[in-house]
Amino acid sequence: MTAKRRVEVKVVPRASREEVIERGEGGPLVVKVREPAESGKANKALLKVLARHFNAAEVRIVAGAKSRRKIVEVEELNSKE
Repeated sequence: MTAKRRVEVKVVPRASREEVIERGEGGPLVVKVREPAESGKANKALLKVLARHFNAAEVRIVAGAKSRRKIVEVEELNSKE
């Protein structure tokens, strides 16, 4: 069984390292990626970083594909599988 949830994120492209920073209640996750924001490179990196962070089966962008602020849908794996 999987659980889906939507998460607001702020992407920081061209960072020195990849990381996810949790801002607390109500704030977006800040996700730093090494790739530049061109030709979808930062978006692909964002999806990989979030999939690893959430141990997710699937992560997809549902809003803000061309913006630094995005809404992503995370389909998390159930720990019982």
